[in-house]
Amino acid sequence: MTELIVHVPRITHRLNYTLDLVFGRLLGLNYRLVTDASKLEESINPVLVYGNEPIGDFPFIRSSDLLFSREIHMQHLQPMPLGGIKGIFPVFHAQSAMPFDPFAAAFYVVSRYEEYLPFVADHHGRFEARSSVLYELGLLEKPVVNLWANMLGEMLEQRFPGLKTTKPAYRFIPTYDIDIAWAYSHKGFYRTVLSALSDLARGDRQNLSERISVLQGRQNDPYDTYDYQLDLQKKYGLQPIYFFLFSEYGPFDKNNPVSNLNFAALIRRLADYAKAGIHPSYNTFTDKARLHSEINGLSEVLHQPVKMSRQHFLRLRLPETYHYLIDLDITDDYTMGYASAPGFRAGITIPFPYYDLDHDVPTTLTVHPFMIMDGTLRDYLNFGPEAAIDKAIPIIESVKNNGGDMITLWHNESLSDKKRWTGWRKVYEKIIESALE
Repeated sequence: MTELIVHVPRITHRLNYTLDLVFGRLLGLNYRLVTDASKLEESINPVLVYGNEPIGDFPFIRSSDLLFSREIHMQHLQPMPLGGIKGIFPVFHAQSAMPFDPFAAAFYVVSRYEEYLPFVADHHGRFEARSSVLYELGLLEKPVVNLWANMLGEMLEQRFPGLKTTKPAYRFIPTYDIDIAWAYSHKGFYRTVLSALSDLARGDRQNLSERISVLQGRQNDPYDTYDYQLDLQKKYGLQPIYFFLFSEYGPFDKNNPVSNLNFAALIRRLADYAKAGIHPSYNTFTDKARLHSEINGLSEVLHQPVKMSRQHFLRLRLPETYHYLIDLDITDDYTMGYASAPGFRAGITIPFPYYDLDHDVPTTLTVHPFMIMDGTLRDYLNFGPEAAIDKAIPIIESVKNNGGDMITLWHNESLSDKKRWTGWRKVYEKIIESALE
């Protein structure tokens, strides 16, 4: 494979991380960094210069300061048009082969730099989609880091005909969050009685009648959609990942009791057919002790270490939450997405190592961005089934066209096809079929 020589003024952790992401992971290029300009003329390999000034006739990209700095401070993000999309970190140099710094732009978005800066959180303490630069630029539903990398790859292929880039392999990965394993069953005596009394107090006779029918065994629990999920696995050859909320009861944590033997049996049953991870409870994003307890509890049920995680309510605070996960030996996190909007929170379709801006180093935690969630389409955007399908398919096609992992987030409740989720099985199956075409 042809090796690309990249001349830089100096090598930093940020630079190494970003070039590996762009050249190695997104473009499939073999490259080497050099800082000695005197040897470039002797090179028989393609050469790219990235820095403040060009060298000879080699293609040159003017750099911003972001990748050569250690500080975290507000950046001046002046958007610029780039033929259908936009770029950030524009550069003003007549000889620059690109009108913006694609490496700084990629690092800013993937590192979630803006989430380290002051922001107004939503009512769950989350960084909101509307606060992101990609939302402001109308780019949230486009994998802009892939697209910026592709623009760079096309420029290099034009300058060096022997240099060939490749896109990442495409995969579809369905994931499920089990927030409430059953609507009525296996809740324990006191919770069952209190819930029934609540139905009566609200005058919700339909819910009370359904609750009694399920508890008497005359009707299946509406949230018990697990046979259907297993049928989908067989029908489509899926390899899903399950994330189980395994915590004590609380205002936002209403899964079945962790001591319930039926709940433990369900977890082990699903884990026989799929990968399993922890769905840390509402307050764990800033509570390491509770997070530790829940990971250990689930590990005991599974009889194996827990390595994958997705935060309940997608509550993520950088860098604290990821520091906790790393300390507790979680290797893969699937929280990277927004509750309120579909698309690409980190602007990219592939898993990537979390870069700890506080310590200015890459880490051992791999971040897996998801693109589409059932609750986003139904509860935040108020879409019906047809509108949800129309929103999802272009995002799926974007991932297919650029390579990477198309990750969906669904819940057992939304597959019930009942009440507010009537018609949503069709949505999910259409998304699966589109993702696998």
